Amino acid sequence: MDPLLDPLTGDYAGAATDTLANAVYLRLMTPLGGWWADPTLGSRLHELSRSKDSSRVDLLACQYAEQALQPLLQDGRASRVQASSQRPAPGRLLLNIEVAETGGHLRHFQHQVRIA
Repeated sequence: MDPLLDPLTGDYAGAATDTLANAVYLRLMTPLGGWWADPTLGSRLHELSRSKDSSRVDLLACQYAEQALQPLLQDGRASRVQASSQRPAPGRLLLNIEVAETGGHLRHFQHQVRIA
């Protein structure tokens, strides 16, 4: 059993297990190719911290998040993944990610991305 990870701090949040939440968090926070055991795990979201704050970054962030979560579809843990973005402040992007579990239950996740 995996301990639940807190997406805000990256620390363990207790004994409760939520493997889908952990999978989403790890795939978004890990740079693509940054884990030696699986070079396909991770996202390219870290590259956006060097990008200019423009409207095309919103589209890229959504695409990067959906690409990072694609393995959840392939291994059958999810039937659909969709990402949208909003701008809470300059230099910040908030990704709203909706994951439809195989059983039909919708899960919502938020992930902040810092932009230069």
